[in-house]
Amino acid sequence: MKQWYETLFENYAHGYDKESFTQGTIGECDFIEEEISFNKSCKILDVGCGTGRHAIELSKRGYDVTGIDLSESQLKRAREKATDLKLDIDFQLQDARQLEFSQEFDLVIMICEGGFSLMETDEMNYQILQGISKALVPQGKLIFTTLNALFPLTHAINDLLPEETKEGNAAYKDHSFDLMTLRDHNTTLIVDDDGNEISLESNERYYMPSEITWLLKSLGFSTIEIFGCKLGNFSREDNLTRDDFEILVIAQKE
Repeated sequence: MKQWYETLFENYAHGYDKESFTQGTIGECDFIEEEISFNKSCKILDVGCGTGRHAIELSKRGYDVTGIDLSESQLKRAREKATDLKLDIDFQLQDARQLEFSQEFDLVIMICEGGFSLMETDEMNYQILQGISKALVPQGKLIFTTLNALFPLTHAINDLLPEETKEGNAAYKDHSFDLMTLRDHNTTLIVDDDGNEISLESNERYYMPSEITWLLKSLGFSTIEIFGCKLGNFSREDNLTRDDFEILVIAQKE
């Protein structure tokens, strides 16, 4: 049986590129470059790369990037865009829960959830972090974003809904936040790339900052820093608050 996120990305590559939350790529890559001191020798792994927006932008800037994703449709779009730009990027069909790398990358990025928090169990989300830890070289760095549990715990459930949905973007309704599991259950409505209307019963895991710290410490990360997360404008100056919908995490292996 397919999970909701597998169905979502079966035929939603062009639609995904138009989503409002995918429009901050340039600023996000500016931040990523600063975090690795503009070192072009860094090998980068993009987990849950989708249509390749970060991998492509970083490759344009001279970095060696590998992108993995569970969706062949998303990867097909990523390869098309890379080919059009004459970029040589290794896009691989891989399950982030079963990464096939060992001490190969200086940096792993997982932006806009990138699979993490979409999985149906906490154990699966942990498997993603395990694979990332294994893929990093000693002193390697991880930069990722995830959903901030402080937000739904301190806001009305309707605040999870955008004030207005742009035409062509996914819409969400019937939110129900489970205080025991920190999962938001909702109905996600999209129009796929063929114009078909699709309704999906989805759920995503929100995380407390303390949970993220504990998970990463258990996997050999010695430095773990957590910040607020603003679309296209990541910054170490943004202290995490309950009003941040996402968490920005920067961690370094021992």
